[in-house]
Amino acid sequence: MLLNLSNHPYSQWSEKQKETAEKLYGDVVDLPFPFVRPELSTEEVTELVNDYYNQVIKFFEKHPDDTKQNVVHVQGEFIFVYHLVTLLKKKGVPCVASTSKRDIQQVGNKKIINFNFIQFREY
Repeated sequence: MLLNLSNHPYSQWSEKQKETAEKLYGDVVDLPFPFVRPELSTEEVTELVNDYYNQVIKFFEKHPDDTKQNVVHVQGEFIFVYHLVTLLKKKGVPCVASTSKRDIQQVGNKKIINFNFIQFREY
């Protein structure tokens, strides 16, 4: 199972990303990424990280996957991600991020950026 902890719900992923996730990890479940206010202190971010760490561990305990390994897809605010991934890896929970290729088009004064999924990469 892949627990998607990001600001990008599974329902909005490209078909290629969905197919790759299902093939590699089986079911995909969303856990919305928290809003990490820029004013938070390191201690406050650590508290938030600990809360999400406990949510992830409890989720996997309640929903074991007998067919594939449980993995967390983590993308978001850098400091939060760093600390959460560090804790999860210490617990033996694999974590991945999506890689993508940027396709940038200039249309007048606007830039249109499309992200084309390439692969999941392990932290």
